[in-house]
Amino acid sequence: MRETTYLQLKKNLKKDASGFPITRFALLGDCATQHLACAIRGYAYELGENFEMFEADYDQIDAQLMDSESEFFGFRPDTVLIQMCTEKLYERFVRTQLSDRSTFAEREILAIRNCFERVNAGIKCDILFFLFLPLDDGVFGAYTYREKSSFAYQLMKLNMLLADASGEYGNVRLIDLEPIRAKLGADQFKDAKMYAIAKMPMSTSALVWAASRVVDAVRARKGRFHKCAVVDLDNTLWGGVIGDDGLEGIEIGELGQGHAFTDFQIWLKELKNRGIMLAVCSKNNEATAREPFEKHPEMVLRLDDFSAFAANWEDKASNILKIRDELNIGLDSIVFFDDNPFERNLVKTMLPEVEVVSLPEDPANYVDYVRMLNLFDTASYSEEDQVRTERYLAEKNRSRLNESIDNYDDYLKALEMKAVCAPFDAFHTPRIAQLTQRSNQFNVRTVRYTDAEIAEISQSDKYITRYFTLKDKFGDHGLIAVVILERRGEELFVAEWLMSCRVLKRGMEQFISDAIMKIARQEGFLRVIGEYIETPKNAMVKNLYTDMGFESIGDNRFLAVCETYKLHNTYIREESI
Repeated sequence: MRETTYLQLKKNLKKDASGFPITRFALLGDCATQHLACAIRGYAYELGENFEMFEADYDQIDAQLMDSESEFFGFRPDTVLIQMCTEKLYERFVRTQLSDRSTFAEREILAIRNCFERVNAGIKCDILFFLFLPLDDGVFGAYTYREKSSFAYQLMKLNMLLADASGEYGNVRLIDLEPIRAKLGADQFKDAKMYAIAKMPMSTSALVWAASRVVDAVRARKGRFHKCAVVDLDNTLWGGVIGDDGLEGIEIGELGQGHAFTDFQIWLKELKNRGIMLAVCSKNNEATAREPFEKHPEMVLRLDDFSAFAANWEDKASNILKIRDELNIGLDSIVFFDDNPFERNLVKTMLPEVEVVSLPEDPANYVDYVRMLNLFDTASYSEEDQVRTERYLAEKNRSRLNESIDNYDDYLKALEMKAVCAPFDAFHTPRIAQLTQRSNQFNVRTVRYTDAEIAEISQSDKYITRYFTLKDKFGDHGLIAVVILERRGEELFVAEWLMSCRVLKRGMEQFISDAIMKIARQEGFLRVIGEYIETPKNAMVKNLYTDMGFESIGDNRFLAVCETYKLHNTYIREESI
């Protein structure tokens, strides 16, 4: 998808996107934005998204944000992109008195913060902001970064202040275009003549890449992002064919082009450390495929870095389906890396939901190329991500236990499960917000929350909040479920109930349902109301409330009367924190 052109994106604007999920998107800029708006809408279409666009007139950021009755606030976007270009920043800098230039960044960040605060005061939406691109005006030469009044120094400082500010505003995401400019080259990224004539800070080639970053960020915030990298082995993780060349003949480390493959493994290892699952999909004898991971001293990746390992002589599309089932993820969560064009085309044809990466012919270019693609955007990160692979390996041990016991109830007893049910707190806020952003399947209403919004809810008397953790004899699942209950007179409304799919069918659904009803009784409510809002991915919870003993009352709403609700029997023991 990322190998398209601006002209192709522009043609997409004439196509019917009415059947795609809608995002109300606003674009405010101090430079010309009409071509960027076209690229964003066109790229969204490529990914099956319908961006309904509001684009303000040229250089109207303040006019739109200072007026609560402006078209921007009337549009009520889900996401706004505020584009301030470095060229305009430099114009303000040179108009600044020499004595005030050493504090230029501090004044600019205050103005930008005011923009964020005006947006947040008027509407609830996500804010995207391009980091300022580096610009050295050549005035100080090699002395530039020793002189605090130089533009390059103040620009670098401003970007750092922006990074700090984005951590304070839970709904602000920063997008860095510098890797795109570095890859394309400055002359390809910007047409100086077009900026002089039309105030366009990016060329049409750069606009395609910028649009991809914007759409990726929006999709990540909505829970549509990649969770798993599926990799081939021969000529992908190492040079050569392990079955033919043997352990001593494959290229890795110092041998041949080995450094190129080592660098690719390092990149994959960093993805795993960030929480992306790794899986092997190789046409090989399994024992042969495992040998380099077990015995080669220069391998960066080892077997325990992988959540799934499929090495056999079946077609790769079938093996990816098995990996999907084993990891319990969607096909659209998978990125497939393979050096073989035939295998890539097979997967593209049979599994179009999978993102298939066309690796360069020269392995030396692998890492630069995949870095450029921005394949693993995310809306959040927590300590939970760092142990994701270990939890999937523990799940394999649970599966082996299940296979050794004939009776499922005996299996659940043997797990020795223990759960914690506790109110939201500051320590768990990032993980709670992350779950709301990432959970798609077991999610009754699919509302996304930022860290700041979760913190606000946890402090509000309007809501009762609970998070749930689960552990068993094989390991700790961590924080796996979230419930937000809203007080509505004599009724308690389930504003959010979501759960990680990795603990399905172990009694946790019943445990949480019972916890909700116990809370309702303790707080003196007569009834609990649940609601199911259908999405393309949450069909598994369509009958959740009726399965738990609630009564359907129409319009996908469900009722449980506190006095008559019957608690369930589970094999989960509740623990205190």
